[in-house]
Amino acid sequence: MEAEKKISNTTNEKIDWKKYFNYSNIVKNIRYILFLSVLAIAYIYNGHYADKLIRKISKTEHNVKELEYEYKTIKSEVIYRSKATEMIKSVEPLGLKELKQPPILLNNTDSTK
Repeated sequence: MEAEKKISNTTNEKIDWKKYFNYSNIVKNIRYILFLSVLAIAYIYNGHYADKLIRKISKTEHNVKELEYEYKTIKSEVIYRSKATEMIKSVEPLGLKELKQPPILLNNTDSTK
């Protein structure tokens, strides 16, 4: 019965917060309060910095993918244009034609020797 009274007394009693938040306790613990404030500011800054970094990484990944697609497109276009049939078609307006016979070998014969 006595144990029940102790339990009921502790639950019925309210904690008096005013005794912890008076001027003298605040002055005594000013270093601890400032330390906690600096930690809170550092934590908030770290969160903002991480968000900013994630956005920057995402933007860079998007740019890399875009450049990769552009590279593949240009590469396939170059390969297509470098085929022999495409080369012949592209130089025809200039008056150049494909050789139907092998090139002639010219020998330099000097008769003055």
